[in-house]
Amino acid sequence: MIDKVMQADPTEYAVIIDRISQDVPFYRAYLKNAAISGTAVLNNPFWWSADEKFFNNALAIKTGVPVPKTVLLPSKERPDDTTENSFRNLKYPMDWDGIFEHIGFPAYMKPFAGGGWKNVYKLNNADEFFKSHSETGQLIMMLQEEIVFNEYFRCYCLGGNEVRIMQYEPRNPHHLRYVHDGPPLSKKLLDTVKDYTIKLNAALGYDFNTVEFAVRDGIPYAIDFCNPAPDADINSVGQENFEWVVETAANMAIKRAQEHKPGQMNLTWGTFVKNAVAPTTKKPAAKKAPAKKAAPAIKTPVAKKAPAKAKKATPAKTTTAATKKPVKKATTTKRKSK
Repeated sequence: MIDKVMQADPTEYAVIIDRISQDVPFYRAYLKNAAISGTAVLNNPFWWSADEKFFNNALAIKTGVPVPKTVLLPSKERPDDTTENSFRNLKYPMDWDGIFEHIGFPAYMKPFAGGGWKNVYKLNNADEFFKSHSETGQLIMMLQEEIVFNEYFRCYCLGGNEVRIMQYEPRNPHHLRYVHDGPPLSKKLLDTVKDYTIKLNAALGYDFNTVEFAVRDGIPYAIDFCNPAPDADINSVGQENFEWVVETAANMAIKRAQEHKPGQMNLTWGTFVKNAVAPTTKKPAAKKAPAKKAAPAIKTPVAKKAPAKAKKATPAKTTTAATKKPVKKATTTKRKSK
């Protein structure tokens, strides 16, 4: 519950599972403020704000996960407060023939960010493309090849390693999409789907996400894997899947509460972000060159002053006493879920 939001003030919560901030910008701002003071927000609100489907496709390719061929498209209408001069870097007309040749038809056009099957078009030719694109206004769209599949899966991934693979039929009405008595599946295929699911979520850094795969010629193609507030309603996913999500999410939240470090960042960051900053902190090349000169430098008076500062720095551990109050709050974790 939120009654006021003061900048940089910690919340009383050690863990918050976010299921609604994508629809309420005020909540997203609140969660970022909570995270900077130590609350473990699931999913990371900073990454969620930066995330979108087209980038995810590019990241999947770099991660070794197959995805459909996809092209980013400029909006049909200019954004507000822009002029023709704002688009002087954009060629006109674009190489539509080259784009269509690369993607092929039939194809799907969908927003580069968002979800819920909103503004999704199936297109059979260029004429249908231009007609449908003219209806998209200022939306940024992407054109994606159709994967004609013989198997389709939707997979929950919680905590980065807990995966539930569900046979799925996206062409059915929502309440009939989960297949309970589908054909037998090979262990190799299921192992590949699980491996790809874990790889994608490790790269993205999501604690709670779903990944959808369309299987063509035995190869699972990741179709939709940017769902940080995925559908988990019992009426659509079914009793067994619902119970798995509730139990696994509860265990994940409890584990994160037990691991909570008061006053520190407790968010999950994906390997895309962590690998980007790691080279700047390690700098292995810089250590090799001055290695021979570094040894005598330890005996210099300057080097002796450094340990002296270190001794003074050790009392800084007493600041942990100031964090005892949040520790107590963490042990009485309140969990919010929607």
